[in-house]
Amino acid sequence: MRRSGIKIMAGLIRLLSPLAHVMLACISLGVLGYLCAIFITVLAAHLLLVLTGESPWKISFGATIALMLVIALARAVLRYGEQTCGHYIAFKLLAVIRDKVFAALRKLAPAKLEGRGRGDLIALITGDIELLEVFYAHTIAPVCIAFLVSLIMSLLIGGFHPLLGLLALAAYLSLGLFLPLASSRMGRSGGMDLRSKLGSLNNVFLESLRGIRDVLQFGMGEKKEAEIRQKTLELNDLQMQIAHHAGAVSAWSAGLVMLWPILMILAAVCLRLDFASTVMATVMLAASFGPVLALANLSAAMDSTLASGERVLSLLEEEPVTPDVTKGARPDFSGASVRHLTFAYGEEEILHDLSADFAPGEIVAVTGRSGSGKSTLLKLIMRFWQAPERTVRVSGLDIGEIETDHLRKLESYMVQDTDLFATSVRENIRIGRVDASDAEVEEAAKKASIHDFIMTLPRGYESKIEELGDNLSGGQRQRIGLARAFLHGAPLLLLDEPTSNLDSLNEGAILKALEEEAKASGRTLVLVSHRKSTLAIADRSYSIESGRLS
Repeated sequence: MRRSGIKIMAGLIRLLSPLAHVMLACISLGVLGYLCAIFITVLAAHLLLVLTGESPWKISFGATIALMLVIALARAVLRYGEQTCGHYIAFKLLAVIRDKVFAALRKLAPAKLEGRGRGDLIALITGDIELLEVFYAHTIAPVCIAFLVSLIMSLLIGGFHPLLGLLALAAYLSLGLFLPLASSRMGRSGGMDLRSKLGSLNNVFLESLRGIRDVLQFGMGEKKEAEIRQKTLELNDLQMQIAHHAGAVSAWSAGLVMLWPILMILAAVCLRLDFASTVMATVMLAASFGPVLALANLSAAMDSTLASGERVLSLLEEEPVTPDVTKGARPDFSGASVRHLTFAYGEEEILHDLSADFAPGEIVAVTGRSGSGKSTLLKLIMRFWQAPERTVRVSGLDIGEIETDHLRKLESYMVQDTDLFATSVRENIRIGRVDASDAEVEEAAKKASIHDFIMTLPRGYESKIEELGDNLSGGQRQRIGLARAFLHGAPLLLLDEPTSNLDSLNEGAILKALEEEAKASGRTLVLVSHRKSTLAIADRSYSIESGRLS
């Protein structure tokens, strides 16, 4: 359910609490700065009245000039201080929010992120968070400044006549409150649609870039281009609507700025105020629209900002499928098992009443057709998805009772498609254990039969891997993933199709290394594979058919 703008702003303001003192300084400097700007104009009007001999204030011409110079200098200093405080708050908070978002993504992964568009997530992490700068630097302080300046000026103008003070208050409310509210109601959905369409466009771009070889090979270029063009046109149409909306708001605010001073003059005439008081009250009103005018012009941009805020808050508030266990058991590994395990993705049952044992030092094979639930079984043992209580056990304990960080140390999981990062080969392997020495990294690479290949690279282990490992073959990426698993040193090693991208020679070398590793270290290996040659090293074998184990 969509939340209101007030709730979104309240949620964003809660993130501001550590920097409340800086925001207070920003508001104070802003109020004083705007009052200086207003009174430069008011004192200029006073000079003209001094020349006519009708000024209501008893300040000499020379003193007025000196006062204007002092106020102008103070205005510059105060404005600089306000902007510095505002942007310090904004950029400091954006860094904090990015950190919170990445922490939230880590907790939500992988269950809540499977099937979610990567382009949409990138749009949230970059564009949506960056857009919050408008709220923190150009919304909170300006709203408070506008309120305080409007209140002060209403009281000052009311000094000439109470009705004029009420008229000034009505002018400020029309520009700073009623116009932004009306604008927000008209453009509220547009902001969310804009962020959603931008995320959708990013998804298409990422898919097209990652699959560029297939797009070219199978002649899908025109279709992808048409899809991108269609989404771009939809985004452009929505941006044009938002721009027209912003133009209408700007036109209304400009009209009201012209209208209210005229009404002030008419009211002063009707109240039979003298000429000097009429001039001063009108000039005070006309010169003090700056703070509320900033709010009126900000309202169009706020639609997208609030939409971004809602997307960020929704992500931060989302509950993970498998929350981390921070206070749990830390047992030594003594085997793993599943007992009467039944699991479904939504309404689709994948596994039904499975029972199996994985003893220390044992190599266990799991076979079955694609989609039978083999990979799902490994994900449940890793606690990537939440299994029913007491159906998955490690060292005799339900995995939900084991501290998550400790569970990750007991288990190592290698998937068929290894993700590589744009750093050196050494650092990609060292992901398995960040404190590993160079010698340990190289030993793990030798076990995975990737050491000899690495040594043929121009800089050996320091050679740079391109983004997503595009400069390596599928088999090379897979062997780097296996080296990570070896380096991790977990007593339970879960391998999902570990030799699917390898030729028979490399497959034989890796199977031999796996068998020797299990015997030498006492590790438990769970192998998911279709290849009979891979299953030949297994001590026991299970077959999953239609979600059932045999």
